[in-house]
Amino acid sequence: MSNQEDNINLPLVHKGKVRNVYDLGQSFLIVASDRISAFDYVIPTLIPDKGKVLHKLSMFWFDFVQGVIPNHIITGDFEQFPQALKQYGYLRDRSMIVKKADRVDIECIVRGYLGGSGWKEYQKSKTVCGIKLPDGLKESSKLPEPVFTPSSKEEGGKHDENISFAETVNRVGKETAEALQKYSIELYRKVNDYSLSKGIILADTKLEFGFYDDKLILIDEIFTPDSSRFWEVEKYQEGKSQDSLDKQYVRDYLEKINWDKASPAPELPKEIVEKTMEKYVDVYEKLTGKKF
Repeated sequence: MSNQEDNINLPLVHKGKVRNVYDLGQSFLIVASDRISAFDYVIPTLIPDKGKVLHKLSMFWFDFVQGVIPNHIITGDFEQFPQALKQYGYLRDRSMIVKKADRVDIECIVRGYLGGSGWKEYQKSKTVCGIKLPDGLKESSKLPEPVFTPSSKEEGGKHDENISFAETVNRVGKETAEALQKYSIELYRKVNDYSLSKGIILADTKLEFGFYDDKLILIDEIFTPDSSRFWEVEKYQEGKSQDSLDKQYVRDYLEKINWDKASPAPELPKEIVEKTMEKYVDVYEKLTGKKF
């Protein structure tokens, strides 16, 4: 935790790998830190200003997709925060006040391309999360249709587990499971179509939902380099791993140094920190058309 986070004197409800959630009474305050995680571990090295990129990009997307499904945002503008929060300058450009939704404990993952763990599974069984795929696909191939591949949302350092759609139904009920699938794929398509127009492929993404006033709404962060895999259209080549504009760069570094993914994560060298931030800023600027 940075010292500035330590100084926030509010009831901490949840400390995630990257975000902290505070209780404001009628609402929550979600703060995007500069922490980065990989392979379910928080890396001890901070990526300066990374939280600001996540926040600004999420706010951009929440606005962009609000016609698809309502979301939890009350405000992400520091100037509109209650006076009591204004003493914490650290919150500016990295925090949002949100509705207190009842989270659905399913990570809603949509894959439009075959990468990461999906590619590893496909090589063994021609499936992704148990969903049968056509023969002859290569690493990074575009899938015939985006697929919904949910995972369990585990607390306390346990690894999230890929689960089948049937298991999702089992956990949250048929109506909710079908709504999660429908909205996740619709959101993925809308954002990927837009991203392609900006020269960026949205290879896959993770979304979270909750219930507020008995209605399903979109929560957490959305379509950021922490929760998504972004590839550049002009560099895209089927049949190999892609140069991602996201935290894959950190994962690749950790793989290269043969970290065992079981002991505490190592510090990141300065050049990895700088290059990671460069990628985050690059994807933000390309997608939003704004300077960071």
